Amino acid sequence: MLILDSILTDRGSKYAVSGGPCASEAEAKAFIKTLIRKKKFAKATHNTWGLITADGPIKNDDGETGAGNVILRMLERKGVQGHIVVVTRWYGGKHLGGDRFRHVQTAVRAYLDAAGLGNA
Repeated sequence: MLILDSILTDRGSKYAVSGGPCASEAEAKAFIKTLIRKKKFAKATHNTWGLITADGPIKNDDGETGAGNVILRMLERKGVQGHIVVVTRWYGGKHLGGDRFRHVQTAVRAYLDAAGLGNA
């Protein structure tokens, strides 16, 4: 599990991104369960994730409507399969509107680069 903490902050909201090898929805749920054992991530407002398996794409917005699709699009563009990417947000009290999607993209890009998947 690779965790990149404090990727960015905007109007009080804070973002982190994490991920690792994952082949199924069951493994994805186990990954999230492991992630939220860390108290900080358990207290997050959203742990949004995307994963492309051999059976197709799987996502969970965790209340951040549309964010899972952003993650999936980026994974598809890079041809990344069998690797879950989780974008975590701690809500800072102010709505970000469409900027939240840009922040999800920034977080996923940072993760793919750090994991050596950015040029896949």
